[in-house]
Amino acid sequence: MCEDLKLLKDKVAIVTGSSRGIGAATAKLLAAHGARVAVNYRASRERAEQVLAEIRMNSGEGILVRADVTERGQVEALVREVQEKLGPVDILVNNAAITFPVVPFTEYRWEDFERKIVQEMAACFFPCQAVIPGMVRRGQGSIVNISSGLSRSPGVGYSAHSAAKSALDALSRSLAMELGPTGIRVNVVAPGLTDTDATSFIPPQVREMIAQHTPLRRVARPEDVAGAVLFCCVDWSRFVSGAYLPVSGGSNMV
Repeated sequence: MCEDLKLLKDKVAIVTGSSRGIGAATAKLLAAHGARVAVNYRASRERAEQVLAEIRMNSGEGILVRADVTERGQVEALVREVQEKLGPVDILVNNAAITFPVVPFTEYRWEDFERKIVQEMAACFFPCQAVIPGMVRRGQGSIVNISSGLSRSPGVGYSAHSAAKSALDALSRSLAMELGPTGIRVNVVAPGLTDTDATSFIPPQVREMIAQHTPLRRVARPEDVAGAVLFCCVDWSRFVSGAYLPVSGGSNMV
């Protein structure tokens, strides 16, 4: 890519849960635009290594950092390592996925419901608290939280996911309000159905039905979501904060 088109040159980014899917596509796109990227993973080291290899193959710069982002100590160690190896953090993308059972509400076990909501919050809370002090000192930063269209348009079986992502949306608005005076922007990117291994359990006929009810007549690809994240991170969007950006092909209009 031409140097003039590297919109994130000299920036440092952390993308949580970036060994696959939306996170992997985001890490690769931010790196392609000049960011030095920390590829975070919890268990999928081999996949994370493949992401980093692609970044380096395309003349990008990055490191692998293992951490469970629902654990404060591991997150603090992650951020220290990134700062030591890449520099101060300019961009945080909270993407790490928290798995959950897809079952009707009446069949939900409270333990599963609670785990989804608590871990969803922890996976945003701890990384934000770890990077915000440095961003405040430098008077700038961009935080992008990956939500879901289901936070506003719920579906049967997704009550825990909808509730957790709604909480993430609310936290993001609060952070945008509190951190705005320091120069830190906080935005939400909300994908619709996206073609990743995390959604592979959805039957083909259901995917086709969703596509046919989407104005753009297809489901999202990880790269579609990554493009929206890039928009939120670059200086072109420097006056955008507190936004909820649907990436749904027009099926979720706000």
